Amino acid sequence: MKPLPLDELYDKLTPAGETPDTLLPPGIQHEVGHFNVFDVADLMRGYHTKPPMTFDRRAFYKISLVRGRSRVEYADKVVDIEPYALWFATSQVPYRWLPQDEDQTGHFCIFTDAFLLPAKGRAGLDELPIFQPGGQPVLRVSQEEYNAIDAIFGKMKAEITSNYAYKYDLLRAYLLELIHVGQKLQPAPVLAATHTASARVTALFAELLERQFPLATPQQQVRLRTAKDYADQLALHVNHLNRVLKETTGRTTTELIGSRVSQEARMLLKQTNWTVSEISDSLGFTDVAHFCNFFKRQTGLVPGALRV
Repeated sequence: MKPLPLDELYDKLTPAGETPDTLLPPGIQHEVGHFNVFDVADLMRGYHTKPPMTFDRRAFYKISLVRGRSRVEYADKVVDIEPYALWFATSQVPYRWLPQDEDQTGHFCIFTDAFLLPAKGRAGLDELPIFQPGGQPVLRVSQEEYNAIDAIFGKMKAEITSNYAYKYDLLRAYLLELIHVGQKLQPAPVLAATHTASARVTALFAELLERQFPLATPQQQVRLRTAKDYADQLALHVNHLNRVLKETTGRTTTELIGSRVSQEARMLLKQTNWTVSEISDSLGFTDVAHFCNFFKRQTGLVPGALRV
């Protein structure tokens, strides 16, 4: 599942008779990275004649504020939206937005890692809680919250067409404000500080686990499969890793690995045309029978049940 480039998004948004260049912000070619902001109505143009949005990864980040009845599918989760939601899409997690009717309003902005990083000085946007695996990227908001976030998008739209020499610095500030609004709306456990040694080990394990995914092609394989693989990578004894994870999460290393592998398996079965054998091999199983037994224990289903 290769990330879809920005060019494909601009092709979808370009009105008939115009070229994608007309949608580019003035002066963006002089900036590091990319940023732009749109109305949701731009995506709804020709709603009945366009094919539904495919389930894919994008080669950019996206923050959307939507009002209307719709559905967001990401990883193996489904969230129904009505009437207001703020949601964050990363370049790592495949997703799909499905409007349930034509009455969709709101805004969305797209940006690349490189656009925001000069202002943040971080190793990557995925360090921010809102973009970390296991977070809650789709957030239902009240009308009051919707109006406040709508005002931020309004400032973005006004600024991106201005002649202000430092407008992209200001746009980065507005973008950071949006990110922090989302992080403040996250459930408290997502933002819990990791001050203790045990919590740090747990965070390192979670990062290492998530780094194995998503699988983009049948040729890609999960490199770390067992509790010992992870313990060796973290330079810990496997018993110590098990004890720490049991203390902090209530689950063993093997249970956590199995849960994440089964999540990836469900997503691949539902959203790709890979064969069960290809999925089994990519996830590191020695044979299809082993994979099928594992999947049945984890989900209570056989793999083929997700393809009916």
